[in-house]
Amino acid sequence: MAMMRLVSMILALLALGLDEAPAEARSVMVSRGPGQPWFPMKTRLLADLPEIPEDKVTTRFGGFTPEGGPLPASGFFRTTQRDGRWWLVDPEGNLFIHRGVVSVKASGTEEGRRAQLKRYGSPENWAAETAKLLRGNGFNGTGAWTDDAALQAKGGGLVYTRLWSFMSAYGKKRGGTYQKPGHTGYPGDCPFIFDPAFPEFCDGYAKQLAATKDDPWLLGHFTDNELPWSRKMLERYLALPAADAGRLAAESWLRERHGPDAGAKDITAKDREDFLEFAVDRYFSVIRAAIRKNDPNHMVLGVRFHGEALRLPEVFRAAGRHVDVVSVNYYHAWRPDQDRLQSWARDSGKPVIITEWYAKGADSGLANKGGAGWLVKTQAERGMFYQNFTLGLLESPACVGWHWFKYQDNDPEDRKADPSNRDSNKGIVSNRYAEYAELLDAMRALNLRAHGLIRHFDAERARR
Repeated sequence: MAMMRLVSMILALLALGLDEAPAEARSVMVSRGPGQPWFPMKTRLLADLPEIPEDKVTTRFGGFTPEGGPLPASGFFRTTQRDGRWWLVDPEGNLFIHRGVVSVKASGTEEGRRAQLKRYGSPENWAAETAKLLRGNGFNGTGAWTDDAALQAKGGGLVYTRLWSFMSAYGKKRGGTYQKPGHTGYPGDCPFIFDPAFPEFCDGYAKQLAATKDDPWLLGHFTDNELPWSRKMLERYLALPAADAGRLAAESWLRERHGPDAGAKDITAKDREDFLEFAVDRYFSVIRAAIRKNDPNHMVLGVRFHGEALRLPEVFRAAGRHVDVVSVNYYHAWRPDQDRLQSWARDSGKPVIITEWYAKGADSGLANKGGAGWLVKTQAERGMFYQNFTLGLLESPACVGWHWFKYQDNDPEDRKADPSNRDSNKGIVSNRYAEYAELLDAMRALNLRAHGLIRHFDAERARR
């Protein structure tokens, strides 16, 4: 009898279709990439919650005024905690959740430029229409690798971020770096943190930050992208050439702990953790000092942690001493892990912003071999993933925003793109500027209710 009831339920769900399935039974078929198996993932949508009206956003920057009126205005973005939840605070003292899109810029390929001119008439019109597209779909900002100058020149009204490359730029000048999928590679996975010339380079490099130091629309600065933090770093630095500054620093650090004859054979698990924390602390202390000389006003948003670093509390402890917000590129999760989000905020003492995540649609016509995002079958299911993931972010009192990766699909004609960005459906528009309507509809429905959803989740948590 139980088996018959189960079969009846499955048949009923098939007859109803996915969109009408009850929340506890709803799922999306997901794959890790072309040729990989498909499997169902439970998915929560906006429609599964009590009806939430659209937010009444009346603030200039796209946030909302808290009960009792604005907080003291500082003229720039900052963070605060209220009733156990982290928030961004806009320059006028209103509460703010940053909802952005990464890499909002025009295509650089020949066919891409032709498509841009055909659709928009001019680069200036593209900038104006793209800012309008983002705002109209409930986004209030942009993420890394964005043509902010073009968007701001057309009165974009979008809170933007800047991605700098302190370590990567120094490495290119020094020599020895190379391209890895999504980020810069370093010899032995050892960034040049301990080079004597690195602090002086950072001081000079940071001078360019002064150009925007008085801009209230700037959220803050990312310092680099996806550095290779790992508990293997002590051994890796010790394996560098004998005269390398990184090896000398690692040898000195180890001998201070275990005596003048200490070597790799003496390394303990605690040594690995402590050396990694020491390295992360040095990196951020050098760069924060350089930033503050040239821009005392805007937040330091971290280094867009990824991969192994997300499992290492010592990385977040060290970063938290120097950054204002911890940034995370969060892949391989269908729904954010609430405990993990909270642990990042607890270990760092700072709020979290998710700076990369996405799903690719098999219906896009692209090969979808590159990149770390999920593969789903349709654009509608990409929208379902967006809602499922952002509901988890809004549920977390640690999270102050997210940046979808990215504005435009990869263009296979772009031979300059790194290996992770050559053939995949990642955009809210195609590589020829066609909008993905089903994806954008789902994004807009959630984005326009972000503050109401936070109130809903906070009320639920208070009742527990």
